[in-house]
Amino acid sequence: MIRIFKTRHFQRWMRKTELSDAALCKAVQEMAAGLVDADLGGGVVKKRVGVAGRGKSGGVRTLVATNKGSRWFFVFGFEKNERANISDEELEGLRTVAADLLNRTGKQLDEAIADGALQEIGQ
Repeated sequence: MIRIFKTRHFQRWMRKTELSDAALCKAVQEMAAGLVDADLGGGVVKKRVGVAGRGKSGGVRTLVATNKGSRWFFVFGFEKNERANISDEELEGLRTVAADLLNRTGKQLDEAIADGALQEIGQ
Protein backbone atom coordinates (compact mmCIF):
# COMPACT_ATOMS: atom_id res chain seq x y z
CA MET A 1 0.00 0.00 0.00
CA ILE A 2 1.37 3.38 -1.02
CA ARG A 3 1.14 6.15 1.56
CA ILE A 4 1.67 9.80 0.57
CA PHE A 5 2.36 12.53 3.11
CA LYS A 6 3.30 16.18 3.27
CA THR A 7 5.09 17.82 6.17
CA ARG A 8 3.73 20.80 8.06
CA HIS A 9 6.45 22.97 6.45
CA PHE A 10 5.51 21.78 2.94
CA GLN A 11 1.80 22.35 3.62
CA ARG A 12 2.48 25.97 4.67
CA TRP A 13 4.54 26.60 1.53
CA MET A 14 1.90 24.89 -0.64
CA ARG A 15 -0.77 27.37 0.48
CA LYS A 16 1.12 30.12 -1.41
CA THR A 17 0.94 28.17 -4.68
CA GLU A 18 -1.81 26.75 -6.86
CA LEU A 19 -0.52 23.24 -6.17
CA SER A 20 -3.15 20.64 -5.28
CA ASP A 21 -3.08 17.35 -3.42
CA ALA A 22 -4.30 15.68 -6.63
CA ALA A 23 -1.21 17.00 -8.46
CA LEU A 24 1.00 15.57 -5.71
CA CYS A 25 -0.69 12.17 -5.96
CA LYS A 26 -0.21 12.20 -9.74
CA ALA A 27 3.46 13.08 -9.23
CA VAL A 28 3.86 10.07 -6.92
CA GLN A 29 2.33 7.82 -9.58
CA GLU A 30 4.90 9.15 -12.08
CA MET A 31 7.79 8.72 -9.63
CA ALA A 32 6.70 5.18 -8.77
CA ALA A 33 6.93 4.46 -12.51
CA GLY A 34 10.52 5.78 -12.50
CA LEU A 35 9.90 9.33 -13.75
CA VAL A 36 11.96 11.42 -11.34
CA ASP A 37 13.85 14.55 -12.33
CA ALA A 38 16.83 13.80 -10.09
CA ASP A 39 17.80 11.27 -7.44
CA LEU A 40 19.68 13.37 -4.90
CA GLY A 41 20.71 10.41 -2.75
CA GLY A 42 19.90 9.60 0.84
CA GLY A 43 16.26 8.89 0.03
CA VAL A 44 15.64 12.33 -1.53
CA VAL A 45 14.34 12.83 -5.07
CA LYS A 46 13.45 15.97 -7.02
CA LYS A 47 10.25 16.14 -9.04
CA ARG A 48 8.77 18.91 -11.14
CA VAL A 49 5.02 19.25 -10.63
CA GLY A 50 2.75 21.18 -12.95
CA VAL A 51 0.50 23.90 -11.63
CA ALA A 52 -2.86 24.79 -13.18
CA GLY A 53 -2.33 26.65 -16.44
CA ARG A 54 1.48 26.61 -16.32
CA GLY A 55 2.48 22.98 -16.84
CA LYS A 56 5.61 21.39 -15.44
CA SER A 57 8.20 23.77 -16.89
CA GLY A 58 6.45 26.73 -15.27
CA GLY A 59 5.38 24.79 -12.22
CA VAL A 60 7.07 24.00 -8.95
CA ARG A 61 9.96 21.84 -7.85
CA THR A 62 9.33 19.42 -5.02
CA LEU A 63 11.77 17.42 -2.94
CA VAL A 64 10.42 14.12 -1.76
CA ALA A 65 11.73 11.71 0.88
CA THR A 66 10.98 8.20 -0.34
CA ASN A 67 11.89 4.56 -0.21
CA LYS A 68 10.66 4.48 -3.86
CA GLY A 69 8.04 1.99 -2.87
CA SER A 70 5.36 2.47 -0.27
CA ARG A 71 6.26 5.78 1.39
CA TRP A 72 6.40 9.24 -0.17
CA PHE A 73 6.90 12.40 1.91
CA PHE A 74 6.76 15.85 0.30
CA VAL A 75 9.23 17.78 2.44
CA PHE A 76 10.32 20.88 0.49
CA GLY A 77 9.11 22.91 -2.46
CA PHE A 78 10.06 25.98 -4.43
CA GLU A 79 9.02 27.79 -7.55
CA LYS A 80 11.51 27.85 -10.38
CA ASN A 81 11.39 31.65 -10.54
CA GLU A 82 12.22 31.89 -6.81
CA ARG A 83 15.46 29.92 -6.90
CA ALA A 84 17.41 27.59 -9.17
CA ASN A 85 18.12 24.85 -6.67
CA ILE A 86 18.90 24.09 -3.03
CA SER A 87 22.24 24.47 -1.29
CA ASP A 88 24.46 21.58 -0.22
CA GLU A 89 23.62 22.37 3.40
CA GLU A 90 19.89 22.25 2.69
CA LEU A 91 20.34 18.92 0.89
CA GLU A 92 22.17 17.43 3.88
CA GLY A 93 19.36 18.61 6.14
CA LEU A 94 16.76 17.06 3.84
CA ARG A 95 18.67 13.77 3.82
CA THR A 96 18.55 13.77 7.62
CA VAL A 97 14.81 14.46 7.56
CA ALA A 98 14.34 11.70 4.97
CA ALA A 99 16.21 9.17 7.10
CA ASP A 100 14.04 10.05 10.10
CA LEU A 101 10.75 9.85 8.19
CA LEU A 102 11.61 6.65 6.36
CA ASN A 103 12.62 4.87 9.57
CA ARG A 104 9.34 5.61 11.36
CA THR A 105 6.94 2.81 12.16
CA GLY A 106 3.31 2.93 11.09
CA LYS A 107 2.36 3.85 14.66
CA GLN A 108 4.88 6.72 14.70
CA LEU A 109 3.49 8.00 11.40
CA ASP A 110 -0.05 7.87 12.79
CA GLU A 111 1.13 9.85 15.85
CA ALA A 112 2.75 12.47 13.59
CA ILE A 113 -0.52 12.78 11.69
CA ALA A 114 -2.47 13.15 14.95
CA ASP A 115 -0.20 15.96 16.19
CA GLY A 116 -0.20 17.76 12.81
CA ALA A 117 3.46 17.25 11.89
CA LEU A 118 2.38 15.20 8.86
CA GLN A 119 -0.73 15.22 6.72
CA GLU A 120 -1.61 12.09 4.76
CA ILE A 121 -2.97 12.90 1.32
CA GLY A 122 -3.16 9.54 -0.40
CA GLN A 123 -2.92 5.81 -0.14
